[in-house]
Amino acid sequence: MRRLELGGGRVIDSPSPSSLYRLQIPPTRQGYSDAQLDDYGLATVKGRADYPWRVLQTGVSLRVVARFSHGQGVLLGTAGFGFWNAPFGDPTVRFPARPSACWFFYASAPNDLPLAPRGPGRGWFAATLDATRPSALPLIPLAPFVLLANRVETIRRRLWPWVQKRLAISFAPLAVDMQAWHEYRLDWQREGCVFMVDGRTLLHTPFSPRGPLGFVCWIDNQYMVATEYGRFRWGTLATEEAQWLELQACKLKKLPSFSE
Repeated sequence: MRRLELGGGRVIDSPSPSSLYRLQIPPTRQGYSDAQLDDYGLATVKGRADYPWRVLQTGVSLRVVARFSHGQGVLLGTAGFGFWNAPFGDPTVRFPARPSACWFFYASAPNDLPLAPRGPGRGWFAATLDATRPSALPLIPLAPFVLLANRVETIRRRLWPWVQKRLAISFAPLAVDMQAWHEYRLDWQREGCVFMVDGRTLLHTPFSPRGPLGFVCWIDNQYMVATEYGRFRWGTLATEEAQWLELQACKLKKLPSFSE
């Protein structure tokens, strides 16, 4: 794993006898702070085509036992774990790409990501998205119109299934105490993705990103908003105290396909 520590962020080994890591960011008045573990920022990875995870004949299972320093609405910024393609750039891959991900994702206000079928796209949730698939290409020139139309409920009800299918979007909020230990599992396979918390399935979707993707686990003080005018803005949030994501377990393994 690469350890990425920016703006005072730290990856702390064995913060307690029962924990593997604590990803922690300090109180921050301005600027970006990030503590992250990933497997796509290693020296052997030269570009997104080298990202280590994809689903062909086998799938991938991720199991994480984690807790957070703060609960929903109090934790500021974004955090989570899963697989993505670092679409907005990374210290190792500077140029942007169309986003692709399947993960457990947290976003505080004012984050508003166009993933939820209704309401703001924020909170603690499981989600998939794949804007790299060929069916997403027709949406690129229509993106400003789609974002604007999705804010009108009567249009959204008819438009959303069309958008959802082409971008492989699935979304399910997680009504759990983020400050308590929970076991999170994601089975990412060619036929779809299954998200579980404490052994209970919360989202079973036929949508599955194509890959290749990289594993990421992080906490930062960033926000991103997709406005009703089709414009985007992003920035950082001031935090008054340290925030962290603690891991008791983090394992990845290959799986057979659903059909086997």
